[in-house]
Amino acid sequence: MITIKDIARVAGVSHTTVSRALNGNPLIKKATRDKIERIAAEMNYVPNYSAKSLVTKRSFIIGLFFSSIEQGTSASFLVDAIKGITHSLDENYNLTVNGIDGVQHFSNIQPQRFDGILVMSQSDEDNAFIYHVKKMGIPLVVLNRQLEDPGIMNVVANDREGVKEAIDYALQQGHRKLAIIEGKPGFKSSSERKQGFLDSLIAGRLPLNPDYFAPGDYSIESGYAAMSKLLSLEDRPTAVFCSNDDMAIGAMNACYAQKVQVPEQISLIGFDDIMFARYTNPALTTVRKPIAEISELGITMLVQLLQQPETPPQQLFVKTSLVVRDTVAGV
Repeated sequence: MITIKDIARVAGVSHTTVSRALNGNPLIKKATRDKIERIAAEMNYVPNYSAKSLVTKRSFIIGLFFSSIEQGTSASFLVDAIKGITHSLDENYNLTVNGIDGVQHFSNIQPQRFDGILVMSQSDEDNAFIYHVKKMGIPLVVLNRQLEDPGIMNVVANDREGVKEAIDYALQQGHRKLAIIEGKPGFKSSSERKQGFLDSLIAGRLPLNPDYFAPGDYSIESGYAAMSKLLSLEDRPTAVFCSNDDMAIGAMNACYAQKVQVPEQISLIGFDDIMFARYTNPALTTVRKPIAEISELGITMLVQLLQQPETPPQQLFVKTSLVVRDTVAGV
């Protein structure tokens, strides 16, 4: 196994210089650093992270924690979050993915185990975990859910405004009987998206029909079941907002099973703009929430915190946008 001493011998410098160069120490001249990095690559040098951790007192691990991986986190949401993070994460770091609901003892979340933590928060119940991480002094960025605490780095999108824009669009197309398939109970995103739906209906002075509020849990199956119930109503809605795209896909399949044509007989709107949204038949009209961009911005802020611990916390908003495709027709 090639060591830094082997590289030092070939480069004609001390092993301390090699170590500093490979760790990007600015005290090492660029020409020397480039030479050492070239020699290390030619010798197929692989860093010993265990030894490196002992010297630097760092774990080189970034923890990504979702509220839950098994409940309410769709596969597409998970993939987009990881994709955004790994796009900007330094190759010297390893990423671990966990569910907060799977953490048995918060005492295991220590600075010795994590250099930094990203929380993809979907519920107010995550606050106990978030404040434990903060108390431990672990650099922290919270994504997806807006916090009231200005002392924590926070990256969010305004789900409520995004949904209102989508429902306003449906109203402009002449729809007056609109239903919603709600998200997972207890999740902040569910309540925010429902509120955006209500904001639009109230502004349009439309009645709120309790039969048009169908429960869901962000899964494809719940979208199918909820739409099946809405289609069984004697007075069907003409348009249905699904609180995420996975449920919209389930809803579309329920329509197909009952030979109800989309959008000729019923219009559909989703939320998230997952990769599959543009490939459904017909292509899904949805609200784009840039999860990958939120995640990428989050890891960038976290790395900045690691490098500059005195960086003041801030709250950043990433804009949602309505993506009009083929599942909304005029009435």
